Amino acid sequence: MTRTLRFFAWASFIAQVTIIATGGAVRLTGSGLGCPTWPTCTAESLVPTDELTYHSLIEFGNRLMTGVVGIIALIVFLLVWRIRRERRDLFVLSFLVGIGIVAQAIVGGITVWTGLNPFIVGFHYVSSLALVCISAAFLARMDSPAGPRESAVPGWYAGLTHVTSAVLFISIVFGVLTTGSGPHSGDTEAGRTGFDSVFLEHVHAWPGYALLALTLVLVIAAWRLRLPTLRWSIALLAIELVQVGVGLYQARNGLPALAVGVHMVLAALTAAAMTIVIMRLKRPVTSGVAAGEDAAAEASAR
Repeated sequence: MTRTLRFFAWASFIAQVTIIATGGAVRLTGSGLGCPTWPTCTAESLVPTDELTYHSLIEFGNRLMTGVVGIIALIVFLLVWRIRRERRDLFVLSFLVGIGIVAQAIVGGITVWTGLNPFIVGFHYVSSLALVCISAAFLARMDSPAGPRESAVPGWYAGLTHVTSAVLFISIVFGVLTTGSGPHSGDTEAGRTGFDSVFLEHVHAWPGYALLALTLVLVIAAWRLRLPTLRWSIALLAIELVQVGVGLYQARNGLPALAVGVHMVLAALTAAAMTIVIMRLKRPVTSGVAAGEDAAAEASAR
């Protein structure tokens, strides 16, 4: 891969995580309707006007970030276009990111039109996480040769990894429902889900602890068996430990906005690390074939 593609691929991933942070800032500062309409900020103006408050600047800044994310994704797509035949995997991933950004912008507009419906806002966040995961998958495949792949781990380990990813998804869903029931609605006039937020906090914690335990098993197994997932499973475990700490802090201190925002970003990094662990479950077939040929050559030489 060229140095230029590598740079913009990382920039795309960082931008996808950053827009989750800026989107969180919009919600946590009560700026969700700072621009009361979409795609313009007001019915008469594309940008915030003097009559609007700082909430408008925060919301409009997040909209501008969408443009930044889109431009970087377009650059990555154009760079991959030249190698689309030999690297169809990278082409498909870059295309999905581009389409996803467009879809996300539309969903963002719908959230404004519906007065920050908590379920649509939650879907908006989960979709952002999906784009982070696709960007992470691009990074993982970028340094791997093209072609068919084969399993690099025992079958039970691959199955346990997928179970762990499913538990992560459940934890994220309940986290979204918890936030949608809590005090950070994005605007004083925005609706809530109507669920008991305190009860959901406990329900959200259960898969979180299960995720931590399962990841620890993955790390120990990868270390004992010397699997290619070891480094990223350790990274996943480290992020989860920080995430649990932040979750306990925010729950015991009245959900301070900054802690909730950090929790949101850490969820994105957790999903990204989980994605790369899954990508490491397989390796290019060519490497295995080459190893077999080398072994055969050594045997014949004897």
